[in-house]
Amino acid sequence: MLRDPGCCCCCCCRSTTCPNPERQEDGARKDFSSRLATGPTLQYFLRSASAPQEKLSSEVEDPPPYLMMDELLGRQRKVYLETYGCQMNVNDTEIAWSILQKSGYLRTSNLQEADVILLVTCSIREKAEQTIWNRLHQLKALKTRRLRSRVPLRIGILGCMAERLKEEILNREKMVDVLAGPDAYRDLPRLLAVAESGQQAANVLLSLDETYADVMPVQTSPSATSAFVSIMRGCDNMCTYCIVPFTRGRERSRPVASILEEVRKLSEQGLKEVTLLGQNVNSFRDSSEVQFNSAVSTNLSRGFTANCKTKQGGLRFAHLLDQVSRVDPEMRIRFTSPHPKDFPDEVLQLIHERDNICKQIHLPAQSGSSRVLEAMRRGYSREAYVALVHHIRESIPGVSLSSDFIAGFCGETEEDHVQTVSLLREVQYNMGFLFAYSMRQKTRAYHRLKDDVPEEVKLRRLEELITVFREEATKANQTAVGCTQLVLVEGLSKRSAADLCGRNDGNLKVIFPDAEMEDVSNPGLRVRAQPGDYVLVQITSAGSQTLKGHVLCRTTLKDSSAYC
Repeated sequence: MLRDPGCCCCCCCRSTTCPNPERQEDGARKDFSSRLATGPTLQYFLRSASAPQEKLSSEVEDPPPYLMMDELLGRQRKVYLETYGCQMNVNDTEIAWSILQKSGYLRTSNLQEADVILLVTCSIREKAEQTIWNRLHQLKALKTRRLRSRVPLRIGILGCMAERLKEEILNREKMVDVLAGPDAYRDLPRLLAVAESGQQAANVLLSLDETYADVMPVQTSPSATSAFVSIMRGCDNMCTYCIVPFTRGRERSRPVASILEEVRKLSEQGLKEVTLLGQNVNSFRDSSEVQFNSAVSTNLSRGFTANCKTKQGGLRFAHLLDQVSRVDPEMRIRFTSPHPKDFPDEVLQLIHERDNICKQIHLPAQSGSSRVLEAMRRGYSREAYVALVHHIRESIPGVSLSSDFIAGFCGETEEDHVQTVSLLREVQYNMGFLFAYSMRQKTRAYHRLKDDVPEEVKLRRLEELITVFREEATKANQTAVGCTQLVLVEGLSKRSAADLCGRNDGNLKVIFPDAEMEDVSNPGLRVRAQPGDYVLVQITSAGSQTLKGHVLCRTTLKDSSAYC
């Protein structure tokens, strides 16, 4: 549904008593007539609907007719933000905070002093949603105490859960004041202003064009060495099991120019790594520039098909990746989460050629059974997937691979499960993300399939997958022992103050002692590594998730190529 920025859903939760019902009714009619006369007109909504969604200027928009400009201001009220779920939610938190900061709100890390608590939520699995219900129960006592004070506490649910369970949240949890879906963060100042009047306020309308291209996310960690950059939102793949198209809408991509501007600013701030984000990041297609909208065919991975009509024209992911990698040769570039169907040769060749594009690819398989993959509507067979793995490894020697797997999908048999186990052994992933299937309402599976694998069977199969993955990942990672790897330092190890940790090109965590070392750029100078430094580490041991080694020297990304 195309989002009208002037529309929202508001649920009024106020009650009054009056000794004279007729007088009350008459007063209510007069009050309604007065508000109607001063409220938004039809022209207002038509004007709002036809206005461009994203403005690249900093001009201030007029407030809604029923609110004064000063009512949209935060007046230094303190906001506490909690983030749950994927990297997109981390980026959404930064976008929401950027919008609120410009409206005069302050950020706090102290829950007890917050005036507004916002939970950025996930709906991908039932467990993720249950975590939020539990958290709301914990916050209920805090809000009850604050009701006795002069400054009431406002609680908001943002993101996918707000989109999926809007009515249930408003009806079940009267303590929730604000709901904002993934495409409604610009509306947060207005929603909070409405909540200040004692009403519940919600905007969960999905958009066909909202990408927040003109909103510069505010980094939530001032000491961070890396950042997420959202390049597209939504998904058109409509995999049977997936809720994303229903909570985040259809695919739409940011203009390349706005992405490059954000990456440049991050480089100027000293960040050393950016991860390009999207639900289907490598299907990126910028159609904002008319001259690039010719009907150029879309190249899919060999043996793969698309569930939706293939779009034509626009600037594709290979072009964006090329331009982003040129912004700062000392900045590492990653991207997630891709779909296997969108890996044409030009993308693989670019990853191989550019030193600052990490040789690491996330390649979600979901299952090793062609029968289950067909039921999932993934658009490929096991054979096509394995062929793509071989092609990637031939195109990018030494590439690190990670994947997603679902245990116990609808109709999965023991033979299907055995095939998934065999795929884990055949590919030997370096990293993996494995989960038991959780049916979601609205999905194709919910309407057309039966969740017929018992929970205990799902959990048993999941444990078997995890065990096999760890065995094979340990074997894959042990090939790095004795090698020298470039590591971007993130900070102290969580397990030992005497060690530092960072990540290698393949995104594996590397632990090494915090010791003095030579600085390649300044021969004779002894230094200690700091967050954001590139160091060379000789790997001495490897596990399924972590590498260990000893540090050799501090270097640069450019100079490291002579050693790695």
